[in-house]
Amino acid sequence: MLILLRHGQTAANAKGLLQGRVDNPLDDVGYAQAAAAAAALGTVDRVIASPLWRTRQTAAALRCDRGVEYDDRLIELDYGDFDGSALGDVSPDMWDMWRSDSSYRLPGGESLDELRSRVWPALDDLREFSAASTVVVVSHMSPIKTAVQWVLGVDVEISWNLHLSTASVTRVAMRGTRAVLHSFNDTAHL
Repeated sequence: MLILLRHGQTAANAKGLLQGRVDNPLDDVGYAQAAAAAAALGTVDRVIASPLWRTRQTAAALRCDRGVEYDDRLIELDYGDFDGSALGDVSPDMWDMWRSDSSYRLPGGESLDELRSRVWPALDDLREFSAASTVVVVSHMSPIKTAVQWVLGVDVEISWNLHLSTASVTRVAMRGTRAVLHSFNDTAHL
């Protein structure tokens, strides 16, 4: 089983800010969410996380004898000049371009195509191990939405129709080489 766990809440999440590559820590709510997720998941076979602080802290709460591995390919989308900004700071024209063209980059940032080109190979590398073991990937909203695209074999446009809560769990079973979505945005543990 491949379990995709979004990091717990940060102060920036609570304020509705685009975090991107800003390296914010969890807030008190985020620590409680990480502990609740860890309790719900129990002991797992492998934990792989984005290297940002909020995912490191969330991953540290999980029980795994192997410790935590880090993979730069699982880092959040780079919002460029808008990292740390409110959603409303991005002009409607930029949002429209971003939603209609997966190769569009916010100034100084990363496109959704570039995100996919790094996240999908990271997931492919976990296919075999997660078929026989429980692997938890601790990441961010955009990479997890991109992982859902990978599972379903759909285009990036689906991301705009998905809501992903902090500390939510998404489960993917592996049937041979085929990924099957078992649950999405599960927050029952919270």
